[in-house]
Amino acid sequence: MRKITLSQAVNEALAEELRRDPTTFIIGEDVAEAGTPFKVLSGLVEEFGTERIIDTPIAEPGFMGIAVGAAMTGSRPIVDLMFGDFLFLIMDQLCNQAAKIHYMSGGKLNVPLVVRTNLGATRRSAAQHSQSLHALVAHIPGLKVALPSSAYEAKGLMKTAIRDNNPVVIFEDKLMYNDKAEVPEEEYLIPFGEAAILREGRDITLVATSSMVQVALAAADLLAKDGISAEVIDPRTIVPLDEETILKSVKKTSRAMVIDEGHQSYGITGEIASRIAEKAFYHLDAPVLRMGAMDVPVPFSPALEDITVPTPERVAEKARLSVRGELFHAA
Repeated sequence: MRKITLSQAVNEALAEELRRDPTTFIIGEDVAEAGTPFKVLSGLVEEFGTERIIDTPIAEPGFMGIAVGAAMTGSRPIVDLMFGDFLFLIMDQLCNQAAKIHYMSGGKLNVPLVVRTNLGATRRSAAQHSQSLHALVAHIPGLKVALPSSAYEAKGLMKTAIRDNNPVVIFEDKLMYNDKAEVPEEEYLIPFGEAAILREGRDITLVATSSMVQVALAAADLLAKDGISAEVIDPRTIVPLDEETILKSVKKTSRAMVIDEGHQSYGITGEIASRIAEKAFYHLDAPVLRMGAMDVPVPFSPALEDITVPTPERVAEKARLSVRGELFHAA
């Protein structure tokens, strides 16, 4: 099996689906000649032309509206939203229109579109280009939300998203585009709602999303040096969420921590932690812990930005205190 970058994996998934289904097209800013600012789409316009790789003006509400209409009338558009921060510009088209059309039409209309965007801090892109806003769209019934944690997940989840008959928002971490992982050359899809157990353990369950999966795996390595065995779970999709795998793990380990790069307050960590607390309460030996980004706008200053998001060291330290029963004695 070859190793390719996350960027290459996304490019492959898009090219394969564009070849497979002539109703599929990509629309967004700088998607054609520029191949996006991160060069993820490089080469696609040469193969598929500007009628299927469509550059737009800086008008997110406009091209999102075009995509919703196209999806309702037989196409499968892929909307490339340059930064996840721009979700605020398309909330009406995405959350009031795309998410609700199937319900409001009594099941007569579908909106099979994908919004492909990104998340993540520590790229020195400042407060308006560094947010992780997946909790916003996960809150809206009718939308599915995927968070790939590696090149393997990025390709499999993208292909599944494009073939889904519902609107899907898929977030890629900006810092992971050059990260490599093993990706099969043959076709594969990753079903939504099926979490992956990336590391088995017995003392604590670490549930992590997107790039925080790598943070959790690194934290598990640190904990292993202290004789603490951590199980690491990647939900892959937060809507739908694979509760069964998470709860089964927590019932085995009796402790849990949820790690996510979104702001900690009112976010994904709180949602998953509450489900664990409600449905596995009598199996817990300690409170469910969570660690998200600090509740501040993402700073431009590198020194400040680096301390706003979870690190392996911080995750390991908090898990260590929980396993040792010292959590409430810590400052």
